Amino acid sequence: MGSGSSANPNNCPQRLEKRRTLPDATHPAFKAAVLIQRWYRRYVARLEMRRRCTWRIFQSIEYSCEQDQIKLHNFFSYLMDHFTPRSSGERDFISRMFTEEENYKESELEKFCDYDSVEVPDFYTGPHLSFPLLPDHAAALLEAFKQKQQLHAHYVLKLLHETRKHLKQLPNINHVSTCYSEEVTVCGDLHGQLDDLFLIFYKNGLPSPEKSYVFNGDFVDRGKNSIEILIILFAFLLVYPKEVHLNRGNHEDHMVNLRYGFTKEVMQKYKGHGKKILKMIQNVFCWLPLATLIDHKVLILHGGVSDTTDLDLLENIERHKFVSVLRGKKKKKPRLIDWRDINGDSINSSLTSLSSSSAMAPSMTDRMEFSKWVRKTVQEQLEKCRKLLEIESDSEDDDITCATSVAMSKTESELSESWQTIQEEWKQIIDVLWSDPMPQEGCIVNTVRGGGCYFGPDVTEKLLQKYNLQFLIRSHECKPEGYEFCHSRKVLTIFSASNYYEIGSNRGAYVKLGPDLVPHFVQYQASKIAHTLSMRQRISRVEESAFRALREKLFAHTSNLINAFKAYDKDDTGLITLSNWATAVESVLHLGLPWRMLRPQLVHNTTNGMMEYKSWLDDLAIEKRSQEHIQSSMLEIIYRNRSNLETIFRIIDSDHSGLISFEEFQQTWKLFSSHMNLELTDEGIYDLARTIDFNKDGNIDFNEFLEAFRLIERSHSEDKTDPKPTPKSSKR
Repeated sequence: MGSGSSANPNNCPQRLEKRRTLPDATHPAFKAAVLIQRWYRRYVARLEMRRRCTWRIFQSIEYSCEQDQIKLHNFFSYLMDHFTPRSSGERDFISRMFTEEENYKESELEKFCDYDSVEVPDFYTGPHLSFPLLPDHAAALLEAFKQKQQLHAHYVLKLLHETRKHLKQLPNINHVSTCYSEEVTVCGDLHGQLDDLFLIFYKNGLPSPEKSYVFNGDFVDRGKNSIEILIILFAFLLVYPKEVHLNRGNHEDHMVNLRYGFTKEVMQKYKGHGKKILKMIQNVFCWLPLATLIDHKVLILHGGVSDTTDLDLLENIERHKFVSVLRGKKKKKPRLIDWRDINGDSINSSLTSLSSSSAMAPSMTDRMEFSKWVRKTVQEQLEKCRKLLEIESDSEDDDITCATSVAMSKTESELSESWQTIQEEWKQIIDVLWSDPMPQEGCIVNTVRGGGCYFGPDVTEKLLQKYNLQFLIRSHECKPEGYEFCHSRKVLTIFSASNYYEIGSNRGAYVKLGPDLVPHFVQYQASKIAHTLSMRQRISRVEESAFRALREKLFAHTSNLINAFKAYDKDDTGLITLSNWATAVESVLHLGLPWRMLRPQLVHNTTNGMMEYKSWLDDLAIEKRSQEHIQSSMLEIIYRNRSNLETIFRIIDSDHSGLISFEEFQQTWKLFSSHMNLELTDEGIYDLARTIDFNKDGNIDFNEFLEAFRLIERSHSEDKTDPKPTPKSSKR
């Protein structure tokens, strides 16, 4: 007992002495430590609050642009259903907007993919490819792109041709097993950021029989190297067809590419051959599988699911028919007869044919033969009329009128059933590519993006139980850490494009799954600059970029904001309360942002809780770069809708020359003004066209047009004059 108690360290005299010397709660050193700890915690909390506000700004602006994209194409669909062209020129103009979506026949694709006619010159020093591809070819492409070299159009077209052949053999849902490789690596959105792909391969290794990859869509758009990423992924797909798997994302869609940069990138890099390459890529995209299933337990798809998602139906859809899923498939109705045709050439030619063939009629004395001849001839002419109506009938009932009625009824019924099937299939695909998870239960329309749905944990659980799955992996959303779990860890979002909004805004990540299907994450930053910044510097840099984008958004709605402010300024004093300012701004922009929290960064001059809104709008740090003689209202319209305008222009510019005529420009503005409910006179549109026709050749280079009205930031202080680069998010 005595030895045990003497060995007790707490009874040691030195320790007792040390304990006596520790400061108590009233000691100045202890108080200082507590104060420092509290200050640091508040400091970190403020930084985190700033980071979250910045994130919401970027995400809200990005999603509002996606809404605009879908609204624009819904308007195109409305045009096709209801617009009555006044001339053949207008008819051609409207139909040209939709010819890009046609699914080409094999013979037409062969014309676009005539790679043998594209010769490789002797002075070409870039990478060479020979087929079938070998691992060395894919590795050589990586090294060439690191050296900023470009693959010749001949090889690009050949690669696309071979990729399409391979994709056509694949099912809608790829099945992958971990039995044949040590692990499967799943990568999310890359969005044209080649450095992220280089870093993934550097950290994780190149695809091989031991290392399988699933790339979960959105390979292109927004970044500067989308075509290089496609070339690398397609090359490895052909080298390792059982180890490399590609899912379609919502950006593997040529209508989306028109807006977000991929179309422009290809045309700039491949110029004369760019159109052929784009046509082939368009067709390759529609053959990409829609999902991947690992060990029958982990479902990988780009966006998400809905309460109507049916994997059995998804497996049997003819996916290549949906070249662009941004717009639903249009209902094919029997074409109404043009009475000018009936009263004119079409029927007259039929009557002429009938009368001219009367010379070949049997003799009237043989009434039976003559009667048969009349029936046959009338039936032939009715068939021609049916073709005019786009109605087919092979009935040979004696009662011709009754047969025609039955055929029409049958055709309308078949068309209705076919239309319902197409709509159901389209919904399956758009839900898979565009949907997002939400914390609440249920399934609702995704009004934030404008496409797909929001699905809750109950929808996830129901799908997992129905198909005996463990969890879902999806992408489609940028996450600060590169990945994020939700729905009780049953849904995993993986995003592989680091620094997506701005340098330092987010990490990229990929996830590795072994036979146990336990996810292991690897995070990274592809930017060297981001590694040198402290947390405060990184947040400040990203915050500055976000508020710059938000000020541009506010400027673009100046007229609407003034009207909203005046509603609270009944006495026309030019002043409103800060609370009313926040309410008015949200009513105009609909971004769902915490405006009262953001107010100190946006509103600097206030008096007794009131602000002078007209001077605030003047000081939004935005000014026009040139074209001062264009009226400010027109400038505001152009700036607010420049992404929509660029999309329309690129659709109209069917040969991707970068030029459109005066007439096309005026028709564009007429259509656009009707879409946006804008009041624009023909004279105003003509003056605008004349102003930006810089070389007076009667054509408009719309790249110069957009540059002419590009807006730059005016510094708050007089000594700052250099404009800052436009943040990535403002280009969405």
